[in-house]
Amino acid sequence: MSGSYDECAGGDDTMDSFWEVGNYKRAVKRFDDGHRLCNDLMGCLQERAKIEKAYGDQLTAWSKRWRQLIEKGPQYGSVERAWLAVMTEAERVSELHQEVKNNLVNEDVEKVKNWQKEAYHKQMIGGFKEAKEAEEGFKKAQKPWAKKLKEMEAAKKTYHMACKEEKLAAAREANGKTEASVTPDQQKKLHEKVDKCKQDTQKAKEKYEKSLEELSKCTPQYMECMEQVFDQCQQHEVRRLTFLKEALLDIKRHLNLTENQSYATIYRELERTILAANTQEDLKWFSNNHGPGMHMNWPIFEEYNPDQASAPPKKKKPDGAPPTPSTDHVAPPGDRSSVSSYEKNQAYSTEWSDDEQPAAYSGNENGGNGNSFEDDSSTGRGVRVRALYDYEGQEQDELSFKAGDELTKTEDEDEQGWCRGRLDNGREGLYPANYVEPI
Repeated sequence: MSGSYDECAGGDDTMDSFWEVGNYKRAVKRFDDGHRLCNDLMGCLQERAKIEKAYGDQLTAWSKRWRQLIEKGPQYGSVERAWLAVMTEAERVSELHQEVKNNLVNEDVEKVKNWQKEAYHKQMIGGFKEAKEAEEGFKKAQKPWAKKLKEMEAAKKTYHMACKEEKLAAAREANGKTEASVTPDQQKKLHEKVDKCKQDTQKAKEKYEKSLEELSKCTPQYMECMEQVFDQCQQHEVRRLTFLKEALLDIKRHLNLTENQSYATIYRELERTILAANTQEDLKWFSNNHGPGMHMNWPIFEEYNPDQASAPPKKKKPDGAPPTPSTDHVAPPGDRSSVSSYEKNQAYSTEWSDDEQPAAYSGNENGGNGNSFEDDSSTGRGVRVRALYDYEGQEQDELSFKAGDELTKTEDEDEQGWCRGRLDNGREGLYPANYVEPI
């Protein structure tokens, strides 16, 4: 630094300069800020970890619910496996997000906490050792210069006061010359006062200039000492910024699942499963299990058997007759076709909070599974009945209900013991007549 003190701090634009007395406190405060920023980073990561965990939990719950619906639903074959593979993807992605959460909490947060503990040492009386050492260093470096500065400020004030007195004395002398009431003796005294003020001003000026010169000589040493302490503060800040950059790179690595080989594998396997879906194989399977390819016990002549006369009516179908109702019997669970798209829609809509529901679940008035060949006029008539037993429909044209449920019988019992009815949700289908009673 060269030149006078006025050149360094005389303008308004430099009054907030680092070189001003006490302005080193901003550099000292940086230690407190650095410690607080470590806390902020840990809090930031902990919040992100909660988000990762919540997302993983939601994926798992979503996958579990839809896997059950798909497995019970009417979809079959390799396309069903492809659909279920989407649920598997969600489960595996959920695991990866749980892993992200664990890495953020167990690695990144711990790393910041340990570095903070090593970089900032708390004192018994408060504050940090590093900040106290920096402040003491700045005070020591600034003390000699601050003392000279104070002396210079006092000399400047004295000089300015002397100049003011000299100006006032000169004004009084000038006024005395124009006033007739002022005697020559008084004019002489006024003149002597002016001379004395001039001498005082000159002495004050010399003292002011000398103190300013001494301050200027002290300034280079002052700057050197202040810069040394500041450099020490900078070195600590370099370590903090370097660590922070490294920590953020670790965080990025944990968050970026595209760099995780397991993540890429999940979607390769999902694509492979979807591409493996074979339309012809699925159609062949359906034909063999629910179409012309099924085995059929064709009707043959049977002799009268008294024991069979009291047997429950039977509906001829490949899977066998419905169970005989009894007071302590519960019908066996039905096959996967018993879960209708309407029932799926009802289960889904109870949890869906947005106004816009997926169009795929709209169905028709009968829930997407009603008999499209039924005449709509049948909905206006019928007899109310109550279920005596639980029944799980064995085919898509059958109804499912629980003991105690009420429904409407729309057609009377046929020769095989089956009635047609309509549930209160609008779904129509067949049910065993001996499972209900009129209300």
